[in-house]
Amino acid sequence: MELGIYSFAEKSLALGPTGESFAQRLGDLLEEIELADQVGLDVYGVGEHHRPDFAVSAPAVVLGAAAVRTKHIRLTSAVSVISSDDPVRVFEEFATVDALSGGRAEIMVGRGSFIESFPLFGHDLNDYDELFSEKLDLLLRLRASERVTWSAGKHRAPLPGLGVYPRPLQNPLPVWIAVGGTPASVVRAGNLGLPLALAIIGGDPKRFVPLVDLYRDAATRAGHDPSTLPVSINSHGFISEDSQAAADIAFPPYFDAFSRIGRERGWPPPTRAKFEAERSANGSTFVGSPSEVVDKILHEHELFGHQRFLVQFSVGPMQHDTLMHSIVLFETIVAPAVRKALGVTASAGTGTVVRAK
Repeated sequence: MELGIYSFAEKSLALGPTGESFAQRLGDLLEEIELADQVGLDVYGVGEHHRPDFAVSAPAVVLGAAAVRTKHIRLTSAVSVISSDDPVRVFEEFATVDALSGGRAEIMVGRGSFIESFPLFGHDLNDYDELFSEKLDLLLRLRASERVTWSAGKHRAPLPGLGVYPRPLQNPLPVWIAVGGTPASVVRAGNLGLPLALAIIGGDPKRFVPLVDLYRDAATRAGHDPSTLPVSINSHGFISEDSQAAADIAFPPYFDAFSRIGRERGWPPPTRAKFEAERSANGSTFVGSPSEVVDKILHEHELFGHQRFLVQFSVGPMQHDTLMHSIVLFETIVAPAVRKALGVTASAGTGTVVRAK
């Protein structure tokens, strides 16, 4: 199993009129990615947002900077909101990251749970689903061919046999579909034969098993071999040596983030009791001691048989040194235990995993 981290580069708004600077948070993020590479994690993902509380609006730019500071770790968006972007530009940017990194780039595409990018780039939210379908189709055509003739949509000008450059080192450049629990989305991923990244950030993970089954069934019906299509489980978490300490550190930023977003969306503020339930054995979050996190990863592997696990440590703004310590615990204690239990080991320099002999 590949083990990694994803981040939205959560930024504090409480340090003065404008909060923590974007420059400071981006600098810290690059250090976190560099550390994850140095300690041997397999993947690092960076999300796209267009808000004052998140520092990354251009994942490819950040990943390009990370590419020249790392050697082995795979670098992915988490996610790229292609619905409101230009697929040609997204492909060119990630092909560039692929070149800079020596073939370690990936694109994780999603429809976006935040909608700020749609009016920002002149798109109508009434076209939410149509935009994603059309632009995903174009992105996959760009990946498949150096010169593209395309006139299948109404939200972008046609391409009359034009070349798109640079070409990525990887052929094909990995493209994952990220979903949050919508059956139609997992069926789309299965039909297209694309890897699935499933976000589980609330409730009992068992309720997502039918979605993974549906994805694999859809892939089979479309003529794809599901054994060749990896599944990633993406969840919130935080690790400290002591379980109670982990909870006490993680809850304040969790409360900050979900209270702020909840006010926008009409949710009630999170309670400590709900937080504790989510970090229990049957909850969705991986907040606890290293042994607790190991047990939950292995439990979910029994449920899903997935090939990748990504954890978001900083659900809300958190101190940089605290995040760095959690990253070290993840690789030095959690990852070896998981790999040993599953009979796999990290493959240095590729970010993939191989069966242990």
